[in-house]
Amino acid sequence: MTLHPLSPALFSPSVQHLLDLVGIFIFAISGALLAVRKNLDVFGMWMLAEVTGLGGGVLRDLIIGAVPPAAFTDLGYFLTPFAATVLVFFLHPEVERINRAVMVMDAAGLGLFCVTGTTKAHAYGLGLTFSAALGVATAVGGGVIRDVLAQEVPSLLRWDRDLYAVPALLGATIVAVLIHFHALNALGSGCAAVAAFVLRLLAMRYGWRAPRAWHRRSTATEAQDQL
Repeated sequence: MTLHPLSPALFSPSVQHLLDLVGIFIFAISGALLAVRKNLDVFGMWMLAEVTGLGGGVLRDLIIGAVPPAAFTDLGYFLTPFAATVLVFFLHPEVERINRAVMVMDAAGLGLFCVTGTTKAHAYGLGLTFSAALGVATAVGGGVIRDVLAQEVPSLLRWDRDLYAVPALLGATIVAVLIHFHALNALGSGCAAVAAFVLRLLAMRYGWRAPRAWHRRSTATEAQDQL
């Protein structure tokens, strides 16, 4: 498969690989922490860590035909969630106490992955709209799989959670627009990642949420909505 010429790496390959591992590690921590809250055993913790860290990228690679997925060709990708599981297994009370910092790093991973997911999808020949959609899926797919396995409504579908998919959509859309105007470069990619990151931070800071149905009439209580 020939890669598209307008799909530059955001950073050098070695730096990009390191950032990927950091992003996977942070996402995997959230999966392992959810497993602790669900009272799962260490194997359950590892599984939720793996799918949270790698699920979005694996989904993207399978759709675009980049097989085997990168997660199954690089041992570092596969073992990073295991390291996150070990950390949470022994130090989960301490990790919970710095959860705010983890969420900030998660927002950074969200910004990075929505950009790299979009550029990789376009590099494999997808149109701009579908590339952006896969960019979003790369960023949020692992969390959706995590929540489904944990028998929870996925966080990005719940009105009572701060914006998560929208920042990823913003970053992916910026990349798609830059590609359309033949203006995608490392600087533009970085700006797209920062835009998604900042929007996610603002949503966390001010509790921004996506609107529900217009003129919604329901007798359900707020507590029922949050179940």
